[in-house]
Amino acid sequence: MSTAQTIRREGRRAGRSEGVEWLGRTGLVAQGAIYALVALLAIEVALEGRATSHEPDKQGALRLVADQPAGDWLLGALALGFVAYALWRFSQAVVDRSGKGSDAKGLAKRVGYFCIGAWYAVLAVLAVQVILGSSGSGGNEQETTAGVFGWPFGRELVLGAAAGFFVAAGWNVYRAVSGKLDKHLRTQEMSQGERTTVVAIGGVGHLARGAVFGLIGAFLAKAAIQFDPNEARGLDGALLELTQQPFGRLILGGVAVGLAAFGLWCIAQARYREV
Repeated sequence: MSTAQTIRREGRRAGRSEGVEWLGRTGLVAQGAIYALVALLAIEVALEGRATSHEPDKQGALRLVADQPAGDWLLGALALGFVAYALWRFSQAVVDRSGKGSDAKGLAKRVGYFCIGAWYAVLAVLAVQVILGSSGSGGNEQETTAGVFGWPFGRELVLGAAAGFFVAAGWNVYRAVSGKLDKHLRTQEMSQGERTTVVAIGGVGHLARGAVFGLIGAFLAKAAIQFDPNEARGLDGALLELTQQPFGRLILGGVAVGLAAFGLWCIAQARYREV
């Protein structure tokens, strides 16, 4: 057996080990925690009708943690959790831990896993930056979009980003209504009541995520069509925009509850998901 074949074999063995399983479960707890914190900030905005001291997005959630007693230690734990989650997703992408195969559909899913892993690696870096006190505003969505508009095919790139958010929104809504949320759960370890409760919580959470992603996509699409970067919104902007609509604070409160439900769904997966 050649050296390259040996490396691939050992890589597959490591990627499918029990250690990676625990990385996945740890990462799911961290994912649940960050969504719960975003939900908490969104509820504060719904009650106040305006931005609070922390924006209702993931960076705001990290800063909220930093402001608590022993905040740096809590942020460090979150950062480690995000790293664990990223490594689990990378194992799904690179060594095909989930057995998706190498056909077009399987490779597409594995690329998706890699992108998710990369995003959580970025979150880990952001958490470390907050600990070190080196995380500024990093610019906002309007500034970023304005910069992209200056690139060749910049408008098309923004439209592509909007389409990506629409796809993510549709995927989340589909997951919520498809009846397949328990597909990767170890249902044999759950009572009927536990299974029904977990799936219901997951459905509410996915609907909320779908709504938020759809809003972000709509703002990006509007920015591209009107060629106006001021129309772009991130998660914080999309949630704040809701407060300006009729019954907006009530709707935002519902979205916040849904995001909290998604956090609970992640934590339930840490216990029951086949990872």
